[in-house]
Amino acid sequence: MVSPTRMEEYWRKTRNLLITTLILWFIFGYVVHAFAPVLNEITFLGFPLGFYMAAQGSLIAFVLIIFWYAHRQNQIDQEFDVAEE
Repeated sequence: MVSPTRMEEYWRKTRNLLITTLILWFIFGYVVHAFAPVLNEITFLGFPLGFYMAAQGSLIAFVLIIFWYAHRQNQIDQEFDVAEE
């Protein structure tokens, strides 16, 4: 059985991870696209960077965020002995 103070610490870390993940999602989902006209002045692989970020970059970032989130949450679960086996 895990003590209540230890569970509070667990949920604090889990909440902070969730907030960080949502901030990253917001940045790659909205902020980068808001600067697309400015980013279009730079080219990447022959495409304007704003177009590339909208078409490919954000999707790649979202997949990386998912894997990072799952890995980090597993570390937190193992730290507090609540991991699934």
